[in-house]
Amino acid sequence: MDTIERIYRAYFTDVYRYCMRLCGDPDIAEELTSDTFFTAMQKIDRFRGDCELRVWLCEIAKNRYLSEQRKKRTVPLDETVESAADSPESLAVQRDDADRASEAVHRLDEPYKEVFLLRVYGEMPFENIGRLFGKTANWACVTFHRAKAKIKAELEEKQ
Repeated sequence: MDTIERIYRAYFTDVYRYCMRLCGDPDIAEELTSDTFFTAMQKIDRFRGDCELRVWLCEIAKNRYLSEQRKKRTVPLDETVESAADSPESLAVQRDDADRASEAVHRLDEPYKEVFLLRVYGEMPFENIGRLFGKTANWACVTFHRAKAKIKAELEEKQ
């Protein structure tokens, strides 16, 4: 039995359960789990051993899930409708604000950043987020609101 097959057998259940907690849909969780192991197979030489293999696999699963969520939220340009109020200047300001907000999110420390991303992009309930961290839904809610406050403070500071 090769290394990837042993890893698959040892961690499939853990990764699948994690994916189920992320999305709540068995079909999507199964596809996400498959994508995770496929990605791991391609990148196994990059595993540095800084964490448990299960943690690394779950991190891959989370990144794949968030990436898919971002794709779903993106509207193709040919489907957008510009209103008369959307002048080039106002659109430029909106894009600049969005870029600054995105940069502020990526500068957040953990767990604020991950909780914020899971809530906003993953549209995950606080209960599920809390469970992922081994905490309560209240902890996830408080952490999310603190992350929002940090982002807001940074954006107001740079105006």
